[in-house]
Amino acid sequence: MAIQISPSILSADFAHLADEAAAVSPSADWLHVDVMDNHFVPNLTLGLPIVESLRKAATTPLDCHLMIEDPDRWAPAYAEAGAGSVTIHAKAANAPVRTLREIRRLGARAGLALNPAEPVEPYADLIGEMDMLLLMTVEPGFGGQKFLDMVLPKIRKAREILDTRQSSVWLQVDGGVSAETIERAAEAGADVFVAGSAVYGAQDPAGAVDTLRSLAAKASPLA
Repeated sequence: MAIQISPSILSADFAHLADEAAAVSPSADWLHVDVMDNHFVPNLTLGLPIVESLRKAATTPLDCHLMIEDPDRWAPAYAEAGAGSVTIHAKAANAPVRTLREIRRLGARAGLALNPAEPVEPYADLIGEMDMLLLMTVEPGFGGQKFLDMVLPKIRKAREILDTRQSSVWLQVDGGVSAETIERAAEAGADVFVAGSAVYGAQDPAGAVDTLRSLAAKASPLA
C-alpha cells in the first residue's frame, strides 16, 4: 500500500488547533490525535470534546490514539464523534476483540497499539479483528522523544506476520519519527507514520509531510 503520514497535533499549538490542522491538510493523510488521561500514561492531553470540535474544523480525517485506561468503555464514543480511526492499547483493554469490533461497527477503522517492550506474536491471532497495528517506537506519554531502534526487529516481525497472512492491516509506527529515522522504520516494513515535532516544528509543515513521505517511499520494500 502507499505510504501514509499522520501528523500528531500533540506537537501543535493547542491555542490554534484548527489552523494547525489546516497547515498540514494539503499533504497529510490523517491528523493524529493523542488522547491521554494521566493514568495509563503520565500526561493529560485532549479528550472527546476537543475531538468533536476538531472533526468539525478539520478536513483531514482524524486518527485517534487512545492512551487511556478503560478503552473498552470510551473508545466507541470517539468513533461516534466521527474519528476515522480509533486505536486502543492492548495493555489497557480488558475485552479488545469486543472493543475493536464495536469501533468497526460504528464506522471507524480499528487499531491495536503495543508499547515498545510488548511482543507482537501474542496478538497475531487478533489480526483479523483490526485494521491497523500500531507499534510504539517510544514509551507513550510525551512527544519529542528519541526513536527506539530496539523496536525495528519487532516491526520486521509484524510485517512478516501480516505478509504471511496476506493481511491488508496497516502497520503504523509512532514516536521519534523524523527525516533521520523514517527510512529505517519504512525499510523494516511500516507503512503509516506518525510524526509530531518533525512536522509541526518545521517552518513548512505541509512540506515536511511531503519530505517524510518521499523518504519513506524510497526506503520501503512495499513500494
